[in-house]
Amino acid sequence: MWFAKLISLLSLSATIVPSLLAFAGLIGLDVVRWAALTGTIVWFIVTPVWMGGRISVDAAEVEI
Repeated sequence: MWFAKLISLLSLSATIVPSLLAFAGLIGLDVVRWAALTGTIVWFIVTPVWMGGRISVDAAEVEI
């Protein structure tokens, strides 16, 4: 479980950090595009693994 959270965090930072580096002029736009695409795909695959736990709901506790 902790490994999935770590991969999720790294993939999320792979979408944010390259954008900041491009804003600073340190890397090109093509690198940002590929890093953001890869980070987004990995994030959408890995995050449901650790966030997908089912919450049991008792019918007596639910108000409609």
